[in-house]
Amino acid sequence: MGACFSADAAGTKHSGGQVDKSHVNGDSHASNNVLSLSGSCGLPSYVQLQFSASNLRAKGHSLEAIYMVVAYVKRKDRSWEEIRRTEVVTNSLNPVWFTNLECNYNFEENQQLRFRVYHVDAKFSGIPTEGYLQNLQLSEQELHGEVECLLAEVVTAAGQTLTRELQKRKEQIEADGHIQELGSLSIKVEETIHSKSLVEIIFHCTELDNKELFSKTDPFILVSRMMDNGIPLQVYQTEVKANNIHPTWRPVKVTLQHLCSGDRDRPLKIECCDYNSSGRHDIVGSVQVSLKELQKIADTSVGVDLKRVSDGKVGGKLCVQSCTINTHHTFLDYIFGGYELSFMVGVDFTASNGNPLQQDSLHHIDPSGKPNVYQTVIQAFADILSIYDTNKKFHAWGFGGRPIDEPVSHCFALNGKVATAAEVTGVPGIMRAYSQALRHVALAGPTLFAPVINMAASIASESMSQGRQRYFVLLIITDGVITDSSPSITALARASTLPLSVFIVGVGGADFSEMEILDSEKHGMVTPDGQFAVRNIVKFSAMRDLLNGLSISKSLLAELPHQLLAYMDLKNIFP
Repeated sequence: MGACFSADAAGTKHSGGQVDKSHVNGDSHASNNVLSLSGSCGLPSYVQLQFSASNLRAKGHSLEAIYMVVAYVKRKDRSWEEIRRTEVVTNSLNPVWFTNLECNYNFEENQQLRFRVYHVDAKFSGIPTEGYLQNLQLSEQELHGEVECLLAEVVTAAGQTLTRELQKRKEQIEADGHIQELGSLSIKVEETIHSKSLVEIIFHCTELDNKELFSKTDPFILVSRMMDNGIPLQVYQTEVKANNIHPTWRPVKVTLQHLCSGDRDRPLKIECCDYNSSGRHDIVGSVQVSLKELQKIADTSVGVDLKRVSDGKVGGKLCVQSCTINTHHTFLDYIFGGYELSFMVGVDFTASNGNPLQQDSLHHIDPSGKPNVYQTVIQAFADILSIYDTNKKFHAWGFGGRPIDEPVSHCFALNGKVATAAEVTGVPGIMRAYSQALRHVALAGPTLFAPVINMAASIASESMSQGRQRYFVLLIITDGVITDSSPSITALARASTLPLSVFIVGVGGADFSEMEILDSEKHGMVTPDGQFAVRNIVKFSAMRDLLNGLSISKSLLAELPHQLLAYMDLKNIFP
C-alpha cells in the first residue's frame, strides 16, 4: 500500500510528439519533437518513508498517549492532498510507526510534504489503518503538531533521516497565546529494491511498413505500461533510426519499478512509430506484451507481429535481441553515499538582450520585485540543486559583457572579482551579484560559450583530482545563438570525461535551431578534429518551447541523474 504522489514522475509524456490512437499531435517545433526520443524520461526512484517521534506529550493531565501520523503532498494548485495514514500507536511518548509511506522520488522537482501527528481518541487504538481509520474524521481528533519539508531534504539528510520539531498551526498558536514544545518527528527514507533492478532490452524490427513517399520509414519505439484503468502510461522512447525498415535501437534501460511497478506480468504496450518533423508521428504497428513475455521472445528469437491501428493488419515484426534484469547502482545510492551537486551559472550579457533600463529588456529589473526571465531560470534551477550542496557556495559568471574600465569579457565573475573567485553564498548571493553586475557591466558581444565551459571544466577537474565527492552542474542562459560553435563543441567534448553536466536555456525570441548541435544526446558530439564526446553531458531547450506546462528546470533536469550515472560508470566509481 502507498501513494505515488507525483503523477508526472511515473512517466509523464514530455516530448513534443505523443502517440495516441491515430497520430501524435505534437508541438510544431521539430527540436521539441525530438526532445524525448532518446530514452530520457526522468529517472524516478521508488522510496519508503518511515516515521518515529520523540518527546511527545500526553493529552491534558492524563497519561494517554495515542498517536497517528497523516501524510500530505502539495499539488500543483498548491492545495494539500492526504496520501497516507499510519496505524495508531498507544502508550508511548516516543512512538515508532510500522506503516510506511511509499512514493516516487523525482530529482527534477521539489516534492513538498506535510506530516501531521494527531492525538487520537482511545477507542481507536489497535485498529489497523486499512478500514475504519481511513474514514476517521480528523476534524474530530486533536492535531498535536505538524512538520513540512521537501522530499529532497529527507534524501540529503545525514543518515537519510530528517528530524524536525513539531509545530502548531498558526491559528493554534494564536489561540494558545504561546508556542509549546511538542516533541519532534523523524522521517527516514529508503530506496525500494525494484528501483535498483535495471531492465535492459534491445529491440529490433523487420519488414516495417514504409510510411514515407520519397524515403524509408524513420522508426522509433515507444514503451508504455498499461494502467489498471486501461490507459497506457509512457515510460520510454528510443532514438529515431533514419531511413531504416530493419532497425536495431540502442538498449532500452529503465528500472523495474518504472517499467512495470515491479510486476513482470503487467501488460506493456510496445509501439513502433514513424518520426515526422511536424510532430505528427504515424504508428507503424503495436503489440501488447508483458515483461515475462519479452524475455520469452528474447529466448526463442521469434518475433511478434506489430498490428496496424488502421486495419489490424501486420505492419512489421518486433524482435527482442536481449532482455535482462540486473541490480545496478542508482542515483540515490550516490546521494546517500555522500555525493553532492555543485551549481554554477553563466549569464548572457550581450547587447541583444536590450538596455536593462528599458522595460522590454530581458535584463530589466522590475521595481515591483517581479523576476525577469534570467532570474526566473536561475531560481528554478537553484531551488532544486541547492538542496544537494551543503556549503551553498555557487559559481556565477557573465559572458559577452564589458566590465568597467576593462575589455569585453566572455567569462567574468558576477561578484566583481576575478573569474576564478566567482563563488557567492546561496541563491540570494547569485541574485545580488547578478543585479550588481547589471549596474557595472555594459552589454556587448558576441555570444561565446567556450570560456565559461572551460572555466567550469577546470573547477570540476580540480575537484576530481582532489578526490572530492562532487558533481558539477553548469547552467548557461542565453538570448542568442553562439558564434563559437567549434570551440564550444571542443570544450564540451573534453569536459565529457569530467564530473560535469551543462544545461543551456534559450530565452527571448531568437531562432535557436542552430543550438541543437550542442545537444549531444540528439546528434552526438564530434569536435572539428574528429574527437567524440565520451558521454552525453549537454541538454538544451528554448524556454518558450516548454511542453505540457513543465517548468524549465523539470524539463531539463530530468536528464541529470542519467548523466551522473553515466559518469560514475565511465570512471568505475561505486557509491
